[in-house]
Amino acid sequence: MPYHWTRPPQGADPHIELALWPHRSLPRRGFAAFVLATFTLICIPLFPLLGTVVLWGLLPFLLLAVGGIWWALEATYRSARLREVLTLTPDNLRLVRTNPRGDAQEWLCNRYWARLRMHPEGGPVPHYLTLAGNGREVEIGAFLSEEERKVLHGELADALRPPAPVAG
Repeated sequence: MPYHWTRPPQGADPHIELALWPHRSLPRRGFAAFVLATFTLICIPLFPLLGTVVLWGLLPFLLLAVGGIWWALEATYRSARLREVLTLTPDNLRLVRTNPRGDAQEWLCNRYWARLRMHPEGGPVPHYLTLAGNGREVEIGAFLSEEERKVLHGELADALRPPAPVAG
């Protein structure tokens, strides 16, 4: 799953951190291999045209096609720089969203007043997750798949539940 919980060791500062990021199925090495394979396959029909004027007429368009594929795939990597980090402390809840261009948005709320809501319909995506509190409602994990948002909802609900009082 494209998110990770970080829990401190026993006796350390009792904060929990959740980091979320968009999933990318094509690693950088696969990206390079795909562009190279595309270039190779586009060049195969050019072999009979070597030494002709037609080659020079087709070559710019074929290179433009490879460049377009490279640009489109690179744009998906730029959008993958999106990160969301949710920090739960005993008193507060803090969500920091770092957008692909590097600007950050922050939301802070008293943990007691924070409410997690799942909107099965009516949101920009099915099973849309939001956190409400401190007069604002913010989205979390909109880039996750529907199944991942459902699982995350259960995990977040458990993490937000106040700890049981210690009897003694």
